[in-house]
Amino acid sequence: MSKRVPFAIKETEHCPECGADLVIRNGVHGPFYACSSYPSCHYLRPLKAQAEGHIVKELDGQICPKCGFTLVLRQGRYGMFIGCSHYPECGHTELIDKPDDTSIHCPQCQKGKLLQRKSRFGKTFHSCSRYPACQFALNNKPISGECTFCHYPLLVEKRTSRGTKLFCANKLCSKQQVNEIETSNEP
Repeated sequence: MSKRVPFAIKETEHCPECGADLVIRNGVHGPFYACSSYPSCHYLRPLKAQAEGHIVKELDGQICPKCGFTLVLRQGRYGMFIGCSHYPECGHTELIDKPDDTSIHCPQCQKGKLLQRKSRFGKTFHSCSRYPACQFALNNKPISGECTFCHYPLLVEKRTSRGTKLFCANKLCSKQQVNEIETSNEP
């Protein structure tokens, strides 16, 4: 059984590849146009045109370092960012919220530093600055220190029902550490 579309199309569009009528189909990512002669023709296109972030505001006085056009504030799929107004000819983009540097060295590659970042869902995590060469990531706040059990060079701070505790960042160890945070909360 096909689902009914809540709006009517006044004009029938034709497939640019084979000339058959285009019909509206519903997919995982929403409705889209598809060729009615599928599977012999595989043409499809989104129902609404999606740009690479719509322009929210033009930033006067700020010039693109690559092409010299004005920079604009855009709303994209992962939030706000600054981009060139001459997109797609110029693909210059800048982040608004730059990742915070923790000045703790990555325990996996020993070359990069751990940066505080946000996922596309808004959760905070820490990862290596050398990504994608090093894919080390933590969901908890990293603390510089050494595990007393396995001597791993990094600890993480976790909030428990008994207060804030330090644990080993090594997934094979993950033992609780005796620390200053724990002893200062005791009477």
